[in-house]
Amino acid sequence: LPKSTCCARSVPQLTQLLSVAAEKVTSLGKDWHRPCLRCEKCNKTLTSGGHAEHDGKPYCNHPCYAALFGPKGFGRGGAESHTFK
Repeated sequence: LPKSTCCARSVPQLTQLLSVAAEKVTSLGKDWHRPCLRCEKCNKTLTSGGHAEHDGKPYCNHPCYAALFGPKGFGRGGAESHTFK
């Protein structure tokens, strides 16, 4: 069975789960199912155009992208209270 380009579900399985036409979003140069477009770090569901990208992967703007890839140091980027280990 053919697989989705954004997840490991088969196309017939997805058709049964949701109306793909209503749930399709385009981001990072490919089509996603709305529930599959998630932050790589915190797994929060994202909106098309309402997130950041690093190395082809989606991240929420705050706090994940800012904390992981933004300026470092006190008072920079507004994410100094968020650190990931």
